[in-house]
Amino acid sequence: MVKMDTGDTAWMLISSAIVLFMTPGLAFFYGGMVRAKNVLGMIMQNFFCIGIVTLVWSVVGFSVAFGAGNGFWGGFHFFALQHLSEGDNNIPYVVFVAFQLMFAIITPALITGSVADRMKFSAFAVFVPLWSVLVYSPIAHWVWSTSGWLYKRGAMDFAGGTVVHANAGIAAIVLALVLGKRAGWPTGDFRPHNVPFVLLGTGILWVGWFGFNAGSALGSNKLAGFALLNTQIATGVAILGWLAIEKIRDGKATTLGAASGAVAGLVAITPACGFVSPMGSIAVGGLAGVVCALATSIKGKVGIDDSLDVGAVHLVGGVLGALLTGFFATVDTNSAGHDGIFYGGPWSVLGEQALAVGATLGYSAVVTAIIALAIKYTIGLKLSDEDQITGMDEALHGETAYRFTSIGGGGSLSTSVTPVKVPEEAQA
Repeated sequence: MVKMDTGDTAWMLISSAIVLFMTPGLAFFYGGMVRAKNVLGMIMQNFFCIGIVTLVWSVVGFSVAFGAGNGFWGGFHFFALQHLSEGDNNIPYVVFVAFQLMFAIITPALITGSVADRMKFSAFAVFVPLWSVLVYSPIAHWVWSTSGWLYKRGAMDFAGGTVVHANAGIAAIVLALVLGKRAGWPTGDFRPHNVPFVLLGTGILWVGWFGFNAGSALGSNKLAGFALLNTQIATGVAILGWLAIEKIRDGKATTLGAASGAVAGLVAITPACGFVSPMGSIAVGGLAGVVCALATSIKGKVGIDDSLDVGAVHLVGGVLGALLTGFFATVDTNSAGHDGIFYGGPWSVLGEQALAVGATLGYSAVVTAIIALAIKYTIGLKLSDEDQITGMDEALHGETAYRFTSIGGGGSLSTSVTPVKVPEEAQA
């Protein structure tokens, strides 16, 4: 009979809870970045992901991701969460199922930032479950399941650089291309309506990320300590790197930049956190802050309306972190990994990292495009220009986030249920 470790189990229960909390944090992070008329629409998409992915994961997603199956597909042995006692180890397998569920929830939620302001909710409601089963679960199987083909080749992805961030990042770019540009982009005023929301969301994400990364040690142990410390170091350094680029390029370092830099660092250290040393995490974080900040200027030059820079942060950051793991990994941190190039390891270690990245990007891009095009030519993907001008909140959900006031007769304040057009909305 397997002996459960209550300390490990307690840590994994806590990690699962704070990883779930990341999705509401992401809702505030993205919600603050959009205009006032779209904030509820953004938050709704994130909360919808919590609901629909929980159902899909429980019925079929987990089985596809972690069933024995073959190297590419987990099969249906765990369909409807049957046979879970077979996986009991130091923690009950049901706890592992719950922990991985939280990853499955936030990954499609990340995509929402690229299509902000313009995707029909009905289309989103169809896209997410299809993408979860056909894209997320298979890639999770490849990389994290002991029977997955990339896992067997030795790919190192401690907590989701390929499975979560590169996967969601490339899907976000493909979906933005299929969907098309926002009404008025790029000449309109699309400034964030609530930067404090963005900073609040960043703080929630940062705390939750400790469960995301350190929880991936699957126990309360030294490896979890390395993952947590590396996460903190890389994130702090990434803020500095992003702000330095802003100061040099734009003349001012911004709070929005600090928030974006933090997320870039969190993304890049995710695959590496359980494989690199604390000094390696400085390099990962610093490079992430600089490279992701520079990447934000690309979308305007190539004409891709990635509304909230999901590509620049999650795609670029996830790929960068996965590849840097091939340079900075050390068995002194994790004996189950490999020494990277800078620690005497062979170039084949980097080659396996590149293969994992390439396979993830290629598969995710193709299947995402197929799903998006199928929806586009059936029920439609995009809101009309008129509904975009009205805003997602009213057009899709019949509600507004704020009650704006206007000066009435005699200098008195009157209140309107329908928001007055604020300057940035008027220019949309």
